Amino acid sequence: MLSALRRVFRTQGIATLQATSAAEGLALLKTHRVDLVISDMRMPEMDGARFLELVRSHDEGIARILLTGYADISATIAAINKGAIHRYISKPWDDQDLVLVVREALIRRGLEQQNAELTELTKRQNEQLRDANQTLESRVAARTAELQQINGMLDAAYEDLDNTFVLAVNVFSSLMEMRVGNSGHSRRVADLSRETAKRLGLSDREIRDVHLAALVHDVGNIGFPDAMLGKPVSAYTPEETQRYRRHPIDGETTLMALSQLQGVARIVRQHHERMDGKGFPDGLAAPEIVMGARIVAVASDLDDMMHGNLGDQRSTAERAQRMLHGGIDTRYDRSVVETMIKVVDDLAAAAKADVHMDVRDLRPGMVLARDLVSSRGAILLAAGYVFDERVVKQVGDFSAREGVRLTLWVRKNSIPQDTKRLDIPGSQS
Repeated sequence: MLSALRRVFRTQGIATLQATSAAEGLALLKTHRVDLVISDMRMPEMDGARFLELVRSHDEGIARILLTGYADISATIAAINKGAIHRYISKPWDDQDLVLVVREALIRRGLEQQNAELTELTKRQNEQLRDANQTLESRVAARTAELQQINGMLDAAYEDLDNTFVLAVNVFSSLMEMRVGNSGHSRRVADLSRETAKRLGLSDREIRDVHLAALVHDVGNIGFPDAMLGKPVSAYTPEETQRYRRHPIDGETTLMALSQLQGVARIVRQHHERMDGKGFPDGLAAPEIVMGARIVAVASDLDDMMHGNLGDQRSTAERAQRMLHGGIDTRYDRSVVETMIKVVDDLAAAAKADVHMDVRDLRPGMVLARDLVSSRGAILLAAGYVFDERVVKQVGDFSAREGVRLTLWVRKNSIPQDTKRLDIPGSQS
């Protein structure tokens, strides 16, 4: 039998070890790596069922096959129960069937070993990644501690900036406005655009793109010469007007390199197009203009009207809304104008409930109602920020250290009933 099996497996390129007894077989297992064991049922000293049981105790992963010539079914059942064999083959066997059974068992054994190796590798990599994350967190914490002396409460915003792409765009937008001298414009346009996009039923991805596009819609202006900065569009010279009409293209070019901003770049290019096709830079008409660009166009013009960026004088909210209505179906999308006017009215009503509060009365869980802006116009904390215990302490320490009375606007519904309130209409936050 051993010779017959050796000949079968030699032709298949399968290496074999042979033993004439169970004891000899167990000794071989201690000195050799074995993937599969074939045992006869009838052997001296112990039968195949007992032998395969010991093989299983030695290494449960070894595949176990029993050769039996017994007609007594109870012997085979014992082998299955005690040795937990994978297959049994009756004698005399068919060489081809035997080879197929063995190859299948070896393949399964190989897959199990690969799975174990991959599991172990994954475990090690996870441990390494966890260690790397802990190291990175330690470095970030150390760097934050260094910045606290010179940045005060800004360190919380900068720490979040490292992990949040949207906050990075917010900071970039703020820095851009410091250059062009139109502080707060992009933030106001972004808030209006995002809320309008939500009410128009846009998808989460589209709402995100609209919000980011509004924050950077004037990025093409950053290259304007100083003479153009802060000047109303109506006061531009012909050369300046030509340069102004190119800024959507420059803005798109600036953003195209970032894969996350492809949709944003398209909105930036189109936000000066008109529904009647008389806009710039491409003269697109209604069907070709993406909804995000239609929203940003209305929000930007509304804010410009109210802050005097389109003409020499500021417009009241009522007059600005009338001008928007007058541009429906020629300059603006009707659904966008009507929805945004409702948004403006709702935001104005909600703002009346905001509470002006001294930083010493801040508590974790309170929500910032309006942007906290530095003396240079940079946004320190954006509206909607939820204060945690760490930032509350930092803001209070900054106020005490600098000897200034710092106040800010907080949403009324986020203030516990037992908290002090400081209502100072018109005071500087």
